[in-house]
Amino acid sequence: MRKVAVTAAVVCAAAACAVAALVVRNRMKSLGKWAKAMAIIKELEDKCGTPSAKLRQVADAMDVEMHAGLASEGGSKLKMLISYVDNLPTGGEKGLFYALDLGGTNFRVLRVQLGGSENPVVKPEFKEVSIPPHLMVGSSEALFDFIAAALAKFVATEGEDICLPPGRQRELGFTFSFPVRQLSIASGTLIKWTKGFSIKDTVGQDVVGELKKAMERIGLDMCVAALVNDTVGTLAGGRYNNPDVIAAVILGTGTNAAYVERAHAIPKWHGLLPKSGEMVINMEWGNFRSSHLPLTEYDQSLDADSLNPGEQIFEKLISGMYLGEIVRRVLCRMAEEAGFFGDTVPSKLKIPFILRTPDLSAMHHDTSSDLKVVGSKLKDILEIPNSSLKVRKVIVKLCDIVASRGARLSAAGILGILKKLGRDTIKEGEKQKSVVALDGGLFQHYTKFRNCMESTLQELLGDAYENLSIIHSNDGSGIGAAILAASHSQYLQAEES
Repeated sequence: MRKVAVTAAVVCAAAACAVAALVVRNRMKSLGKWAKAMAIIKELEDKCGTPSAKLRQVADAMDVEMHAGLASEGGSKLKMLISYVDNLPTGGEKGLFYALDLGGTNFRVLRVQLGGSENPVVKPEFKEVSIPPHLMVGSSEALFDFIAAALAKFVATEGEDICLPPGRQRELGFTFSFPVRQLSIASGTLIKWTKGFSIKDTVGQDVVGELKKAMERIGLDMCVAALVNDTVGTLAGGRYNNPDVIAAVILGTGTNAAYVERAHAIPKWHGLLPKSGEMVINMEWGNFRSSHLPLTEYDQSLDADSLNPGEQIFEKLISGMYLGEIVRRVLCRMAEEAGFFGDTVPSKLKIPFILRTPDLSAMHHDTSSDLKVVGSKLKDILEIPNSSLKVRKVIVKLCDIVASRGARLSAAGILGILKKLGRDTIKEGEKQKSVVALDGGLFQHYTKFRNCMESTLQELLGDAYENLSIIHSNDGSGIGAAILAASHSQYLQAEES
């Protein structure tokens, strides 16, 4: 009997040892996987590093590329496009002006009453119109006839309080957010369509000419005073309210910058120097690249899989279109190599661009003790029902690494512009105020991104930060375009004389 009991005890002990060994092995395996996940995060953090010295190198490279792009066409990755905007608003502009903002599957028509310095923008009104899909791939005439008809319908809603002086044409600022070769302030030929448009007979044509012909066909008496892009419009809107605005930056789905250059500092400009001595340059800074940019394997794979490999590298590091996708790619590797979400890789995690930057922002700003927002985003978007607090904390850290790199590189880009203009240091006896107007959803809604960008500028500029102001200039593609129509009005010289 005793022998049986001893045998049973030995068997039980052996079983217990086996279970314990299995538990230890599983725990070791789990710890090994967690260590692997943490190693992936650490490696990312190191490669995304943006110490001050590196950011200054990025700013110096931006300055060099700006000089090269101004010297000759094709001389730099930065296009440094001459906008032909040489007469920026003063804030004293008055009158009724329209804007047409065409940049995607919808367009907007706007009406703005400018009241001068006493009452700047009075009663802005707008209407948004969807473009039927068949017109996006039809003929140039059909598209512009549709736009002109919507514009005429909007003009017809002018109230009784609006009256134009006798013999005066209505004037329009036209924001056209597609690649254009600008020929003058009010003309430019379409280089190519993007964003789902494919109308062959518009390519190579003057888009202002196409709109004018459509307006003439329906008897709409309106003059296109300015053809602009949204970044230049943002600069104009900022300058209308503040004479110290010297540059504008868009941080949204995409990114771009424009700034006011001294006309004599543009070697590739062969025309007469403008009376103002200034010219707005559309940098197209999304295409900037440099060996100093902190690129990772995730950025390289994202670029290789994109529609434009090798292009828009700066944009792919900092803009709203891509931040969420970078985070998704890191999470995908952690799930595959370190079982970050368990034994299987969540199928939704394999879908490119499923994680958008607004989702990233919501998780990054989660201050709840259990990171409830992170948990609900994982559940709703990636169909990961149960996530531990430990996992959620890592995801917040990942969001911080990717967003902070983008924000700090944005600050380096702004420093590059200030360097080009000689406004990055304090000059003895000179109190030079520099104001940069910003717009775009990333800047407006992603608070941690915005705060990080501004604190980085303070870090890089030191005492000179006192002379810099960052302001929000809203709706550059709408109100900004109308303001540019005012500052380039055909009636301006008559009014001045």
